[in-house]
Amino acid sequence: MNAMHDVKHDAMHDVKHDHRKLGRELDLFDTDPLMGAGLPYWLPEGAAVRHTLEEYVRDLERRAGYRHVYSPVLGKRELYEISGHWAHYSDDMFPPMDLGGEQVVLRPSLCPHHALMYRSRSHSYRELPLRIAELGGMYRSELSGVLGGLTRVRAIQLNDGHVFCTLDQVADEARAALELIREAYAALGIRAARYRLSLAGAGGKYVADPEMWQRAAALLTEVLDASGVEYEAVEGEAAFYGPKIDVQIADGAGREATLSTVQVDFHQPARFDLHYIGPDGAKHRPVMVHRALIGSMERAVAHLIERHGGAFPAWLAPVQLTLLPLTDAEYPRAEALARRCLDQGLRAEVRGPEHGTLAARVRAARLVPYQAVIGPREAAAGEVALRLRDGRRPATLPEAEALARIGAVVAARGTGLWGEDEGERGGAGARA
Repeated sequence: MNAMHDVKHDAMHDVKHDHRKLGRELDLFDTDPLMGAGLPYWLPEGAAVRHTLEEYVRDLERRAGYRHVYSPVLGKRELYEISGHWAHYSDDMFPPMDLGGEQVVLRPSLCPHHALMYRSRSHSYRELPLRIAELGGMYRSELSGVLGGLTRVRAIQLNDGHVFCTLDQVADEARAALELIREAYAALGIRAARYRLSLAGAGGKYVADPEMWQRAAALLTEVLDASGVEYEAVEGEAAFYGPKIDVQIADGAGREATLSTVQVDFHQPARFDLHYIGPDGAKHRPVMVHRALIGSMERAVAHLIERHGGAFPAWLAPVQLTLLPLTDAEYPRAEALARRCLDQGLRAEVRGPEHGTLAARVRAARLVPYQAVIGPREAAAGEVALRLRDGRRPATLPEAEALARIGAVVAARGTGLWGEDEGERGGAGARA
């Protein structure tokens, strides 16, 4: 089955899943007019998904040599004048706020802050590539008519990162970023709809430096060709300061959106006068490689809701194990097991007889990866009878063995449910 056929098949599967509807039904997120359009809030179930996703991407970046930082969501207007955002991007920024004789702005991007961090210390060529990453907030003044659910919002939590490197390191760093995107997509069960080389178009939206654009585009073309992915070049979709690789995803209706990006930037290192000391003892200009492995938390979670129909991979699910005592007599045993899950880092809940018949509780927990039925025999023996979300029923296991098996699947961050099938999708075809 080729990639395009897979994408079409996924779109047909996802067409019945609207993240706005499903996200509210599953108590993942919601909105309130008093907070304002494009400013959703995350409920405990959704916050659990987001937190797990954030921890995953931080770990992925850490293992790839990134160091994490924090930077403020405000900056002086002058900062964005230097970076070029004020001249080329101000229509998408919130108005400046007067503060003590200065004007400060909610940032539309994290890269100027990271450029200042780099500039704050001297650097030798031996330190490069220097990789920094941040899960940070940024703000876009989107018109209310284009806002919707988690896909188009005004407050964005971005998985951003910047690599400061020498010119001869750019291609390797951009290629490595593309590989990290692929690794994350595999763990999350995401398929790219297509890869796009986004180039400058006509008009004053873009920095006027033809030589810079040509060099950056040539480097990204080299990366795409070496990676062996099919892509198309599209004019008019670049960032104002340089071309980029956009990894496109599609929803159930076939609408495309950009989730992940890799960009090559010669512009901001020059604007901020960044440099490093080379082996010759002289100052040299680094190149910035921008990359977002899974884009914004909002758009990533929206796509995951639709992609999996709410049946997230076990490691990402807001509740990983539902404990189902048959009667009130087994309730203490179920609560004790839930506490044991908590101690082992698993997210568990108890749904007792007050929630209805066993059949009703099984149906209500149909999206939870694992259900553990605890009757008199299991309670007495310290065992659980597991039901997997995909309909399988493994043999009754001792509690410790069942939790160890589930913990191993969760720790592997795969898409399977029972260890031997990590290549399978845990989210599709769920049935009670």
